[in-house]
Amino acid sequence: MLDIQNLTLKYGQSQILNNMHLTARAGEVSVVMGTNGVGKTSLLKAIAGRHAYSQGTIMLDGLGLHHVSPFEAAKAGIAYVPQGREVFPLMTVTENLQTGFACLNKAAHSIPDHIYDLFPVLHDMADRRGGDLSGGQQQQLAIARALITRPKVLLLDEPTEGIQPNIIQQIGRVIRILCDQGDMAIVLVEQFFDFAFELGDTFTVMKRGAVLFNQRADGLDRDTLYQQVIV
Repeated sequence: MLDIQNLTLKYGQSQILNNMHLTARAGEVSVVMGTNGVGKTSLLKAIAGRHAYSQGTIMLDGLGLHHVSPFEAAKAGIAYVPQGREVFPLMTVTENLQTGFACLNKAAHSIPDHIYDLFPVLHDMADRRGGDLSGGQQQQLAIARALITRPKVLLLDEPTEGIQPNIIQQIGRVIRILCDQGDMAIVLVEQFFDFAFELGDTFTVMKRGAVLFNQRADGLDRDTLYQQVIV
């Protein structure tokens, strides 16, 4: 579903991504790991059209995306859930969800029932302002807002950060449900090792903006992966 080759990204004179490559298949969770500052978030922002890259290719479902804007990326089928959630604090839960309509045809401007099946709390708090929700509730809202766009690829940047354990478990269940549907690729950037290891189908470990380690989960030993992450 998503194929990235030789992606290079710079901030001024600093090179953040160096010939980065990543493949994400539909129906799977592709986990991206590494210590702070290796370029994980920059990678997601490049895919989502938030940061321009200087060279490389991004293929989505066989079609090339060439330096697209965030709107164009979303319209093509890429949904991005940023670190920090970025919900609109003065808008209601329903209004936050409706912002996902922006990249859809008018006929698709409705909130599907399965959104509330995945996140029942959002139905109960539909009229509450986004800024009044807890951190865990805001994270659920941010993921639900991304799903409104009917994505082919869902990018999740540290969805467990600052979240209580019961909400982390719920988010994990939602990710597995989405994968089991088989029509969406999920790219998960995550520091919570156990959460990532449990969900991942493939693991890519980054170091200094490039791939240090890449392997499928089948036969991958937990300690082997952990040692690669902390290098």
